[in-house]
Amino acid sequence: MSYFLAFCKSHCGTVLRQYQSLRAEGFLCDVLLKVNGHEFPAHKSLLACTSDYFRAMFKDYTRESKATVIHLKVLSPTGLQHILDFIYTSWLSLSLQTLEDTLEAASYLQVPEALALCSRYIVNRLDLENCCFFANVASKFYLLDALSAAEKYLTSNLGRLLEYDLESTELLELNLGSLLAVVKSDHIPKLKELCLLDLVLEWLQYDKSRLRYTTELLQHIRFGLVPVEYLRKFYSHSAVPLTATTKSQIIKAIDYHTSAFKQPLMQDKSCTLRNSKMWIMLVGGETSNERLVNDILAFDVYNHKWRTATQIPLNLKNHCVCVVGNFLYVLGGETSVHESDDNKSTAKMPSNMVHRYDPRFDKWVQIVGMLEHRSQFSCCVVGSSIFAIGGNGGDGAVHASVEVYDISRDRWIKTKDLPFSRHGHACTVYKKTVYISGGKCAELANTSKDVYSFNVLEGQWKKQASMSIARFGHQMATVNDGIFTFLGIYEPFCDIEKYEPLRNQWTRLRPLLHDRFCYGLVVVEETVLLLGGKKWQDSRQVPTQNVVGYDTENDCWEEICNLPLPLFGIQCAVLQLSDLPENELKQQK
Repeated sequence: MSYFLAFCKSHCGTVLRQYQSLRAEGFLCDVLLKVNGHEFPAHKSLLACTSDYFRAMFKDYTRESKATVIHLKVLSPTGLQHILDFIYTSWLSLSLQTLEDTLEAASYLQVPEALALCSRYIVNRLDLENCCFFANVASKFYLLDALSAAEKYLTSNLGRLLEYDLESTELLELNLGSLLAVVKSDHIPKLKELCLLDLVLEWLQYDKSRLRYTTELLQHIRFGLVPVEYLRKFYSHSAVPLTATTKSQIIKAIDYHTSAFKQPLMQDKSCTLRNSKMWIMLVGGETSNERLVNDILAFDVYNHKWRTATQIPLNLKNHCVCVVGNFLYVLGGETSVHESDDNKSTAKMPSNMVHRYDPRFDKWVQIVGMLEHRSQFSCCVVGSSIFAIGGNGGDGAVHASVEVYDISRDRWIKTKDLPFSRHGHACTVYKKTVYISGGKCAELANTSKDVYSFNVLEGQWKKQASMSIARFGHQMATVNDGIFTFLGIYEPFCDIEKYEPLRNQWTRLRPLLHDRFCYGLVVVEETVLLLGGKKWQDSRQVPTQNVVGYDTENDCWEEICNLPLPLFGIQCAVLQLSDLPENELKQQK
């Protein structure tokens, strides 16, 4: 015996339409629902099929199972009407005005499909005018997906919302949970921490019963990002009661502000920007007309966007940069001056000046200078110390000296000299050991292949296996367990090689297709980016605009993008920045 199973797609819809027709006619309706004087005839069988509340009510053992009239006291007529329409037609009418009534009915009558539609309605219609209302509604009716979406929208648009909400109280009527979600967030774009603190204080004072939440909210404020003048006033004359815990946070932040030179070592969540995006900073260098620049460009490597982040106090070349605690240090180098007679630009002697940039407050400070004037030198960070190694001292002098900046004491001290004086070398750090390579020695006229390491604990320079190529003006980078050296000013311009410290061995890798020197270098995850620089073209040095990436895992190169303008002699670092202006830099042709 064989069977054939057939399915009719229209049957379900037909049944519902017939039920709706019966309801409209009042035919075979076996129950009358009453809410505040309003009557709604219905069919018990369909109600029981779609509502867990009615299903339980119409069981044989309940009193209501035999009743023909049911009084529902906690629902609004509007909400019940919408839910009954949904039960009979699968269509749910929603608007800002009726949303709460509909949700109350759907929740009370336990109609999960209607709750899901209300949640989707909230998610799809979030905007500045309704996000606070939607967050409150989603919280009240425990719509987790809608609540998460509303809180994410609130957090991402809080800066715009504060401008939009100047004359209204929607933010001040926000529920506690959603406000907590905002102040706990690590990413609140385009909003200063002081504005967030002011919002919290206004919210607490809007209803005096909320004052019991003061500590719970203020513990998530990052007081290290609030100006110290405000903190002092807030500590002494707060409009809300401050607990010992909150006062301790404020005192800690004031100490952070007043210990300026130690700040890079005092980093914690209270002084970390609410912005998880990292930017590549291009510091100093020259343009195609050999003009030194002081604009620092920032590059979002994931979205390929360029912006001007700040301006360095000096125009520089042949300098060094490093990052400690998300502070950018710019060391030494040469700057330019304008002669009074013909306004020509000339290069200064190497400098010992050190400037530090704080992206939290977009502020530059000049800290204690190096003991030596240096250009074409190298620097690196080991622990809480900055090393400045070798370099050109001006008037033909080349340094073998090495000095260390102790951040905790705000001073430079000498350490063990290099075996030879040198400039144009490169350095990197692997497991707290400093490695330098190449450069030119004063004692030896030729470019060097030598590699030396310096263990901080041992305090001695040790010669390691030499590179296969003599290099000058090149760059080094540490990625995982390997050290890479890239290119150089003198031939060959395209070659790279990898050093394995554990084996003390060098390996030649895939060369760059086109020559490049005087470029910037930075490591992003396991990719090394080379930015700008110069190349040879028709026997001339020509600035280049492009950015290329080297994949250290797969030993391959790829074109990334172009700089906004040709730059060479730049130094690069990675910083977490506060929000930058909306205007993006356009690439120059």
